[in-house]
Amino acid sequence: FQMKKDSGYSTTAEQQKQEEKLWDALKITACILGTGLLIFTALANSVSWYMQNIWDALGHFWQTTWLKFYYLFEGNEWTIFLLGAALIPALAFWCFNGILMVADVTGKPAFITRYRIQQGKNDPVDTKKLREAIYTALCNQFCISLPMLGAMFYVMKWWGNTFSKELPTFHWFLIELSIFTLIEEILFYYTHRLVHHPFLYKHIHKKHHEWTAPIGVVSIYAHPVEHILSNTLPVMTGPMIMGSHIVSIAAWFSLALITTTISHCGYHLPFLPSPEFHDFHHLKFNQCYGVLGVLDYLHGTDTVFRKTKAYERHRVLLSLTPLSESIPEGPKRAE
Repeated sequence: FQMKKDSGYSTTAEQQKQEEKLWDALKITACILGTGLLIFTALANSVSWYMQNIWDALGHFWQTTWLKFYYLFEGNEWTIFLLGAALIPALAFWCFNGILMVADVTGKPAFITRYRIQQGKNDPVDTKKLREAIYTALCNQFCISLPMLGAMFYVMKWWGNTFSKELPTFHWFLIELSIFTLIEEILFYYTHRLVHHPFLYKHIHKKHHEWTAPIGVVSIYAHPVEHILSNTLPVMTGPMIMGSHIVSIAAWFSLALITTTISHCGYHLPFLPSPEFHDFHHLKFNQCYGVLGVLDYLHGTDTVFRKTKAYERHRVLLSLTPLSESIPEGPKRAE
């Protein structure tokens, strides 16, 4: 009996000791978290106050600039739409691609070409293939995209606020941008998988895949049907659903063209989005169909990609050392 009593007492004492330790740990944790929360709240309030002042100043600047632009063209909606939805994005696309094409053709400057993803490919690029790609890209822009923008103009006029003298707030533009991106991801993924159907691939999508190591301008090197389904509609649909302002449309179209150029450019450049995902699609054909990769993950169309060195490199490069050097390919297996 005495042994049981001693044993029970000992067990109770240990439990009390453990409870005291747990209580002390909870108090310390609560103190640390509480202090951290107070500091975070104070900093967040200060930062948000400064950020709000910055956005207010920027908003005033852009609003004034927009009104000057609006009155310069005397409120002519067709001219404003043509400049915002067609000319500005096209200039952004060709200026960026112009720089990339110099590197593709000459192999210089080295601070671009050293970041080539598929080593030994397009070094230098085949100029005959390049001319064909440029010609097709221009045809798609002028003969396909421009007429579609004409139809889009009347859809946007129906909404009634596309040419408003008051710009949308920056916060609303961020919401729109998120919705545009989501819609583009859904439409591009499924239309892209559609044109990979054997029949459609043979007659339509094969043209785009002539480039297993793509370059920037190849982003809109495609059969006219594909350019409508996969390149243009996924980007246009978001602004048409949202009834977006022409300034939002111009910014979104420019961003979309620059982004798709980066994903096709063949260089994993510092501080820019990673092109490894779509470059791998051109290399393997049956992987990585989407833009963000969300639907690829859900549908399991990135399983091979996730087992490669390309997946390890699929991140924003935050240094000047090429990822092909910091994450090199492993030794090839003997056949």
